[in-house]
Amino acid sequence: MRPAASVIFLTTLIGAGQGLFLALYTAQLYAQFGLLPAQDDVAFHGVGSVIAFALLAGGLVASFFHLGRPERAWRSAAQWRTSWLSREVIVLPAFMAVVLLYGLAHGLGWKRVLLTLPRGFDIDLTLLLGAIGTVLAFALFVCTGMVYACIRFFAEWHSPLTVINYILLGGASGFTLATLFSAFAAPVLVGFFAAWALIITALGLVTRLWSLLRNARLKPKSSLQTAIGIKHPQVRQTAQGFMGRSFNTREFFHGRTPDTLRRVKWLFLLAAFVLPLALLSISLSTASAGVLALAFVVQYVGLLAERWFFLAQANHPQNLYYQAAS
Repeated sequence: MRPAASVIFLTTLIGAGQGLFLALYTAQLYAQFGLLPAQDDVAFHGVGSVIAFALLAGGLVASFFHLGRPERAWRSAAQWRTSWLSREVIVLPAFMAVVLLYGLAHGLGWKRVLLTLPRGFDIDLTLLLGAIGTVLAFALFVCTGMVYACIRFFAEWHSPLTVINYILLGGASGFTLATLFSAFAAPVLVGFFAAWALIITALGLVTRLWSLLRNARLKPKSSLQTAIGIKHPQVRQTAQGFMGRSFNTREFFHGRTPDTLRRVKWLFLLAAFVLPLALLSISLSTASAGVLALAFVVQYVGLLAERWFFLAQANHPQNLYYQAAS
């Protein structure tokens, strides 16, 4: 497939926003049980929610550049019963609204106790909004991943690993950003967030390598011979003829060489996983904001490359017929 910059920025930005929100709420839950010190409602939870909301809004804006008729964007939600894209379109703004309300509830002190559980555990508005936001965050991860995983004829995408990788890679970038944010807003939480970022990034590396190995073993069910109906064992395309530069050849093939794909693969493995793991490990002992900023920037650039590779690696069956000229 030909990777679209709008889709790449959409998925990476909202993934980081989802991960950051989950990190903020995780810290609040730990503090609620006395496992971590409680943090300032405005400076930590309020500002952190604004950053998460800004990332989600940036992803939403990027998505409009992928539409041929942006004024008709509202129609994309009409097929919610059958379309994962429609469900994503519905869940994203709902999640953004909850993130905004979560930040406002912390910033304005809306912490009225709504329910008291056994053993004196109080559920206030922020905890309730955080729980709803957590459900929506994971629902959005699933919807975004299933947009690709549900397409059966893209064998590279049609796997549970697609959804798992969306969750882990978004969580990794979000928790890495939370580590950087805590270096300024809550230094005592740097080690906590860095440890979680290390765990999620390591898990993401394992599942991404798993998906790469799986895709490398895929064998097409069709061939150039079956695509054009010729049984000769040696068929070689020398020109695209009048079909050259058509919609099919533009949109369903990235136009890059196999060497380019290999270089991008090693780039994202290094930048999205190996270097962030090293930098986050350093931050456990130094808590340097500069190191953490570098870790987040390098990882985000790596995730941009990963998402480009993810889209480019998918081989549309029609490319068996509309191949690049030899």
